Amino acid sequence: MDSNTIRQRFFSFFAERGHARVPSASLIPNDRSLLLTNAGMVPFKPYFLGEQTPPFDRMMSVQKVFRAVDIDEVGKDTTHLTFFEMLGNFSFGDYFKEEACPWAWQLITEAFEVDADRLWVSVYKDDDEAEQIWIDAVGVPPERVVRRDEDNFWSMGVAGPCGPDSEIFFDRGERFGPPAADGPVTNDERYIEIWNLVFMQNECNEQIEPVRPLPKKNIDTGTGVERLAVALQGVASIFETDTIFGIVRRAAEVTGREYGSSARVDSSLRILADHGRAVTFLIDDGVLPSNQERGYVLRRVLRRAVRQARLLGYDKPILPVLVDATLELMGEAYPETAARRDFIVEVASREEERFDATLRQGLSLLEGEIAHLRSSRSDTLGGEVAFKLHDTFGFPIDLTREIASEAGIEVDAASFATLMSHQRDRARAARHTGAPGEVAEVAGSVLEASGPTDFAGYEHLEGTARILAITDGTAAVAVAEEGSEVDLILDRTVFYAEGGGQVGDRGVIRSAGGRAEVADTRRLLPGLTGHRVRVASGELAVGDEVALSVDPRWRTGSERAHTATHILHWVLRDRLGEHATQAGSLVEPGRLRFDFHHFEPLGAARATEMSAEIQERVFTDDSVRAYETSYDFARSIGAMAIFGEKYGDFVRVVEVGEYSKELCGGTHVPHTSQIGVVVLTSEGSIGANIRRVGALVGRDGLRFLESRAAVLQRAADALKAAPDEVAERIEKLLATQKELEQKIAAVERKTAEADAAMLAKTAVEVDGTRLVAARRDEGVDQLRALALMLKGRLGSAVIVLGTAGEGRANLVGAVTSDLIARGLSARDVLAPAAALLGGGAGGKPDLSISGGPSADHLGAALEAAADEARRLLGALPTG
Repeated sequence: MDSNTIRQRFFSFFAERGHARVPSASLIPNDRSLLLTNAGMVPFKPYFLGEQTPPFDRMMSVQKVFRAVDIDEVGKDTTHLTFFEMLGNFSFGDYFKEEACPWAWQLITEAFEVDADRLWVSVYKDDDEAEQIWIDAVGVPPERVVRRDEDNFWSMGVAGPCGPDSEIFFDRGERFGPPAADGPVTNDERYIEIWNLVFMQNECNEQIEPVRPLPKKNIDTGTGVERLAVALQGVASIFETDTIFGIVRRAAEVTGREYGSSARVDSSLRILADHGRAVTFLIDDGVLPSNQERGYVLRRVLRRAVRQARLLGYDKPILPVLVDATLELMGEAYPETAARRDFIVEVASREEERFDATLRQGLSLLEGEIAHLRSSRSDTLGGEVAFKLHDTFGFPIDLTREIASEAGIEVDAASFATLMSHQRDRARAARHTGAPGEVAEVAGSVLEASGPTDFAGYEHLEGTARILAITDGTAAVAVAEEGSEVDLILDRTVFYAEGGGQVGDRGVIRSAGGRAEVADTRRLLPGLTGHRVRVASGELAVGDEVALSVDPRWRTGSERAHTATHILHWVLRDRLGEHATQAGSLVEPGRLRFDFHHFEPLGAARATEMSAEIQERVFTDDSVRAYETSYDFARSIGAMAIFGEKYGDFVRVVEVGEYSKELCGGTHVPHTSQIGVVVLTSEGSIGANIRRVGALVGRDGLRFLESRAAVLQRAADALKAAPDEVAERIEKLLATQKELEQKIAAVERKTAEADAAMLAKTAVEVDGTRLVAARRDEGVDQLRALALMLKGRLGSAVIVLGTAGEGRANLVGAVTSDLIARGLSARDVLAPAAALLGGGAGGKPDLSISGGPSADHLGAALEAAADEARRLLGALPTG
């Protein structure tokens, strides 16, 4: 029974029992607590917790799953995978154990046609109810129902829904061990789990302890497609099932190795098969290689696969092979992934190409260190070596550990961690822009005493407040006098503090006795706003009531740029794919900078199309709406969250039209037409798979276009053409210029050939070869070309040419290959002459160039070179 049939029979069985089929969710989970989707129930977690109402009470799915914790184990045995598929049927407060247990048994024994006499069941240690259902309602013999402790309690590994579970095991026969009276309790090689029923009835804390019952009792049952296929296909391991062994076989074919030939080869082929599938589906779901979070997980499995191919002696690109093999076997089940084949291969191939250089350099150093350790009978690789590999060569520490482990050597992890910590500290210090320690100390006292700053700036640009504290950067002060620069901490504010890429507001703060100009607004501590001001007149004191006024032009300029950033982000993802998510941004009046995940340049044509679409959406005059809601509801309606950002239980959603929804605390224009103009001005790479777009917005964008129009008009005036004829006219001029340059080059070539012919006639015979020494007042490039022409004309020869001008002289020396074979070098010929010019001779034996400031010695230098050539030729051994 192949995997496609397994999926189809599963869906048919539960469709007959009222389950709605839902597609697999992305491997990028809608869950802040998880890096990647690690279980089939992850997409349904809000329904289990009662946070959202499910669209159906009964659902079923085949969910893509990735478990990073198993990366290092893959290949070592035949049981671990990183990527796999989870069959699952779910009940959200509808049915429970009484229906789930009999249905699971019927599915296994009837739909999948497994002999009931080969099945065992386990239940949680104190789940009398489940045991009774299996024995009395289903008819499982009591001796084949066993109780287990922690093995039969399921959780996600983090805080969330959990509950006791019950498992069905398949007896694979005596080939895998003798029979056991308690079946899977003592022999999990012969008795393998093929179905799991989780009775999702509790909520667990971070220690995986049940702390409260869920609002409803739920069911989460299912299994891995690959695990079930082991039983249904009668194979020894998951790597011999149809969707994986096909990739193993393909990897064996291209590397010229045979699965089963040796433990080392088998391990590498298993890694290639599993990691090939993982790479395919991770990239398809928008994960791009990077050094952080999900991107690092992808990079790690991708590079691990490449290294295994190189260990097998395969030095050609392996990832396209693995991707194609995966899609050939799984494309029918995942047609949308197969349709993105070119994108997946492009990303994977670029990363493989980058890693090859890293692998060669890092391996050379690491293998040398390992050899040294072996000779000195040491078994620990120093942390400084691992750090150098990581920091200088980009060699992943995980790969260093793996290679060292294969050689029986440990890595000094503590020393490496210390060096990494020091590097992070240096990096933080270099980019530190937050409040200095003294300011933070004052801010901490205010936050503890008065709580966070009340922000009213979404609705108002003016307001009143009271000064809670003043700091000059070294200590708290009671009064800020005229001319001083200080940070003011207020009980409330209308000034937006820098955050989410948007710069802080500017404006004015006035009291009865003074006036201060706000140069910047920033967060001194989470929730506490600092106003960096210069006291323009009078003084301000702690306790003063003050009037606040935000510069409206500054705020509106920031709002235009920020709303434009949301439109840009949506267009990037719409045109490039879901992977093109935000990696950083800067939003300030008149301009924006936006970093996003992507693997290649946009190109002029695509950038032009995207720029036009952005401007069209601006002119459409869509409304921009902002509101607060729960984080879970925001994510359920598709609001984009920036990975790595920390969000509270309640968040602010900004919607642009009916297309863009993002979690955002920034300020925005109420309608897109108020942005005015958005002009993309730059696009380039700032790191592996991260691109940066720059744009000008509003008046700045308009001024940019006006300046470009003025430049175009100047060019048109100079060409005596209309502006729309400039490009065509320039193309014609360039074509004419190219034609003239070719003609000039032809004339110069003929002139040089004539000069070479004339110089060849001046050659003198020296010990069976010919010598030319002459001055030509031309550039060094021309002399080099002339020397090469002479070599072609003279056969066996030594050529020395010199030139002088602008207080500097140069020599070009050339020697034919027959003389080089006898030990003569152009560098040696020029050495004495170069010294006369005040320089040295460099280059290769066949062609050397020298130069120096003593231009008036050029004649003597040419004579010295000719004399040295005669001396060296006379001393050569006979050919």
